[in-house]
Amino acid sequence: MSRSNRGFGLIELLIALALSLVVVLGVVQVFIAAKNTYISQNAAAAMQEDARFVLSKMIQEIRMVGMFGCLGTITDASKEGDFAASQIKPISWDNASLKLILVTADVGSNGGTPAWTVVSDCRSSATAYSDLRTPATGQLAFPIRRLIYSLKNGQLTLGAGRETPKPLQQVLVDNVSAFDVSFGLASSAADSAVSSYSSNPSDPARIRSVRLNLTLTDPNHRVSDQTFNVVAALRNRLP
Repeated sequence: MSRSNRGFGLIELLIALALSLVVVLGVVQVFIAAKNTYISQNAAAAMQEDARFVLSKMIQEIRMVGMFGCLGTITDASKEGDFAASQIKPISWDNASLKLILVTADVGSNGGTPAWTVVSDCRSSATAYSDLRTPATGQLAFPIRRLIYSLKNGQLTLGAGRETPKPLQQVLVDNVSAFDVSFGLASSAADSAVSSYSSNPSDPARIRSVRLNLTLTDPNHRVSDQTFNVVAALRNRLP
């Protein structure tokens, strides 16, 4: 047999198969790495979207804390006489039970039945009533809600309503491993700049901002825990 008519030998075929296998394994590894990256990026994006939704909602409501209408003096005509107490401490954080309580003006028209409604003519009279109240001619109504954000069993929940009866909590986001709140305090009630932070301020009048820390975890361990931090400035001075 002439040299020009010879085919591939066994050794040559084995070498070709080995090289092909190496190439295929390399392509598979690239595909697996790309798929894992895609999955982890989607998981991280979902966590960021959950955090963005929750924190933006909380920031909006924190900014309206202490807004009780257009007059500073309000007559408390609520059923339980509990509106006056909410004015004294419109924002608080319970570090033991991980609860953030806000008394805030309703920032939307779909917030449900408010805890109180302040009806005022914005000149000489303002009265707080329980639940929803329709203003008379020449008056304005300011819906006021009491909100409770709570962390329990890895779920951040939200309840709305007065202290009695106990508000029903609804889940906002799952897989929360940590939730912490601290308050930016001025050195005195007359100062505007934040000089220190505390989780339990003794004087609400010194609160100028609220710092929120939220840590989310992936139950499938596709991405490491992510912690999100935001600071919301109060628009209204607290009493």
